[in-house]
Amino acid sequence: MNPYMKPPRISRRPPSSQGAFKEFDATELYCPRCRRAVPVRKRLLLVLPEGDKYEYLCAVCSSTVGTKTSRGEASVRLIV
Repeated sequence: MNPYMKPPRISRRPPSSQGAFKEFDATELYCPRCRRAVPVRKRLLLVLPEGDKYEYLCAVCSSTVGTKTSRGEASVRLIV
């Protein structure tokens, strides 16, 4: 063993953990009206074929601080 050579790096992360965080929900976002990070409420805005669109509202002043489209994994089938 060479004392001047660094040992190879071994990843401590298990290989299955890469897909563990596919989707996040915001708990606090910056509100331009309040000028600080505030708790938010998530409201369903639209139901679209490619996923549901949500709106994040400031819990203090109820202004819109962001939107999010969650992608549905299963396709929606409508029977008329």
